[in-house]
Amino acid sequence: MRFTSEQRLDDGVLEREFTLGEIPGTLWTPESATPAPLILMAHNNGLPKNAERLVARARHTAAYGYAVATIDAAGCGERPRSTADEQARADLRRAMRAGEPVDEIFESFIGPMVEKAVPDWRTTLDALLALPGIGGPVGYSGWTAVGIRLAVAEPRIAAAGFFAGGYVPLAQREEARQVTVPLLFLLQWDDEGNPRQRALDLFDAFGTREKTLHSNLGGHTGTPWFEVEDGARFFDRHLK
Repeated sequence: MRFTSEQRLDDGVLEREFTLGEIPGTLWTPESATPAPLILMAHNNGLPKNAERLVARARHTAAYGYAVATIDAAGCGERPRSTADEQARADLRRAMRAGEPVDEIFESFIGPMVEKAVPDWRTTLDALLALPGIGGPVGYSGWTAVGIRLAVAEPRIAAAGFFAGGYVPLAQREEARQVTVPLLFLLQWDDEGNPRQRALDLFDAFGTREKTLHSNLGGHTGTPWFEVEDGARFFDRHLK
C-alpha cells in the first residue's frame, strides 16, 4: 500500500489517498491513542470513492473513532471500464428513458462487478489491518450486493450496514440467507429505482438473528442525515 496524499481535517481526522496495486482508495483515521476499529465503506452500484455523500459519511464516521476506508472497485471510478461495461450502461440509459424493464441489464454488469469487487476489498482489508493504528473488529457499510458477498466470504466482517437503494443480483439475494452478522438495513420508502417489496423480501431473507430495518419516507437520495449517526451507534454496539 502506497499513500499518495494526506491532509488533516478540521475535526482531527487524517484523510489519506492510497494505491494498492491497481486499486485506488481513501483512508480516514481518527486521532486516537489506541488502534481504531475499521469500517469498509462502499457506494451503491460502484459509484466512485470520491462521491460527495460517501465522503461525508466517511468523515463523520471517522470522527466517531473509526478508521474508514473506501476503494474504486474494478470498472468504477478511476479504474478503466470494459467495452461490455460501457455497452451495458448505454443499454441501461436507453431502457430507462424508454420506460423498459432494466433488471436483466443490471444483472449483466452488476453481477460480474460484485464478483470482481470482493477480492479487491479482501486484498485491501489485508493491507489495512497491517497498518499501525488500525485494529479489529471490522464492519462494512454501504452497497448491499457487495456487502452480502463480502459478509459471506470474509469471516473478519463482524457487523454490516446495508443501503437498500442499489440493485442486488439474484445470486446475492440467494446468498442473503448465509449472512449471520448483526445487520442494519436502510430503506427509502419511496425509492423510485428500488421496488419496496423486493427490499422487504430481502430483509426477510437475511439469515442473521439480529437485524434491524430503518425506513424513511423519500426517494433514493433522501436518506436523513440522522441515519449516519444511528449507524455509528449501531457500530459502537458491535465493534467497540
